[in-house]
This record gives sequence, structure tokens and C-alpha cells, in this order.
Amino acid sequence: MNREQEAKAWSAFWAGERRKGGGCLPDAWQGIDRVQAEAWRRFADGLPDKARILDLGTGDARVLATLKAVSPRFRLQGVDLAPELPDPPQGIRTRGGVAMEDLPFDDDSFDAVTAQFAFEYGDPARVAAEIARVLAPGGKVGLITHRGDGPILAHNIARRDAIRWAIDEQELVEKGKKSLALRALGQVGVPPALTAAPGEGARKFGPRSAAWEIAEAVRQTLAMGARDHPANVSATLDRIAAQARNEVGRIDSLEAACHAADDAALMERAFAEAGLVQRDVEELTEPGRPPFGHFRILTR
Repeated sequence: MNREQEAKAWSAFWAGERRKGGGCLPDAWQGIDRVQAEAWRRFADGLPDKARILDLGTGDARVLATLKAVSPRFRLQGVDLAPELPDPPQGIRTRGGVAMEDLPFDDDSFDAVTAQFAFEYGDPARVAAEIARVLAPGGKVGLITHRGDGPILAHNIARRDAIRWAIDEQELVEKGKKSLALRALGQVGVPPALTAAPGEGARKFGPRSAAWEIAEAVRQTLAMGARDHPANVSATLDRIAAQARNEVGRIDSLEAACHAADDAALMERAFAEAGLVQRDVEELTEPGRPPFGHFRILTR
């Protein structure tokens, strides 16, 4: 997946989040958000009044929203590679279509830079250099980074396996489109294999899994489109496939980001070459659960 494709995949992700909320986390791990928010509240301690803060990979601006709750006087701005982003909370500015390796800001523009599961998606050396460039002398950096052995990647890999089962192994969308050609012969109903697919997906990957979601979406599209023009039904099936492909691409980029974050030598070299000093690294974990990330504090 190239950067343009990655940007589109994340735009599609945030468009979905506008409709349903949430994120990349398994439902049983929503306490992760609380742990992250507490880390950012600690980070805000000691920042100057009216601190200028830049959030990288800002997405729905949840990091900046947490910081705004700490101090409404902070001046908050976020950027993201995705061209289209959800509307940020009042008092927060966000810009889409911005690569972390090429920030559109002057030198020494910010008192602090933050990133939550974002830094490791870029080129670590180039992103670190840009952070150092836009960060004022004595500025503070907070990075929450992934762990390859954590639950977030495991959850998403399982979801990717379920998507690939539905789209590639079972070819449910293609089978649905082929069934449209049979309408000319008077066969309007949903083929038995596609009627059975949601149950099979649920048994193999779990109820409400991505396998069930896609299979059920295909089944419903064919059933509800029985009296619609085949071209319209086919277009809906294409959208289901495109959304699934986007999600696979997003999970692929997540997996690569985890590998980068786990490469201690790579991270340390990127920070050192940029002139950033790592002051602390804290494991982030929800009580009773294995760690899901690291919280890194750096200064210039």
C-alpha cells in the first residue's frame, strides 16, 4: 500500500467513525482509551500556560480534546495524512492531507508535540527530524506507540483474517455479482451458498465478526435489491468490497507500524539523529491486562 492508498484507507476509516464512533480497539478493551487519556493528562502537567501543541496523526482529535479539558488556554492544532477528517471539537484546529515527514509549519512553532499511535506509521528518522524542527527549544514530546505483542494488533489481525475469508477465500462479493446475471433467467432469490454464508462466518470467526458482517451485507444487498436494477445492486456490492480492501490495507499499515515501534534500535537512532532526548518510557496497560503500548517522553 502506497501513501496515497494509505491516506484514502484512513479517510474511509474516519468516515466510518463519524457514523459509529470507536476506533481500532476490540470492544472488550475500551478501557484503553481511559489509560491513554490519563497519560495525556499527566503529560500536560508542567506545560506552559497557553502552550502551543501540535498533534500528529490526529484523526478525530481525541488527544487534543483531552488536553483541552486540562486547560482551555492551550492552543491546539492537529494534522493527519487522511485528507478527510471528522470535525474537531470547538477550539481545536485540524488539517488533513499532511504527512508527518513534511510539516507545514515554521521552525520552533510549538511548545509540545504529541502523537498517539501515529509516529511509527511514518519514516521514524524523517518524522523525528520534523518534530525537532517545529518544536521550540526546551519543548516536550509525548508519543504513545504500539506494541507488536499487544491486543490491538492481535484484534486487528484476527479481523483481517475474517475479511480475507469472506472476500478472497469465499469470494462472496464476486458470487453475489455473478448471481445477478441469473436474474435474466428468472432466478431472483439469494443463492443458498450466500444465504448460509453469515452463519458459516459466525461459526468460524465468531458472532458479529468481520466474516459475518460482510456475508450478511452481501446477503441483505441481494435480498433487498431483488427489485432494483442489477447495476445498482452490483455497485453496492463493489462498495462492500472496497470498504473491506481499505480495512485490510489499514491493518497492513498497523502491522508495519508495530514492527517499527518494536525496533528499539531504529527508534533510538531516529531520536538521537534528530537531537531529541528520550527521558522516560512507560508501559501502558489496562489493569489486569497485558501492555498495549509505550508512552515515550522526549525533549529537545
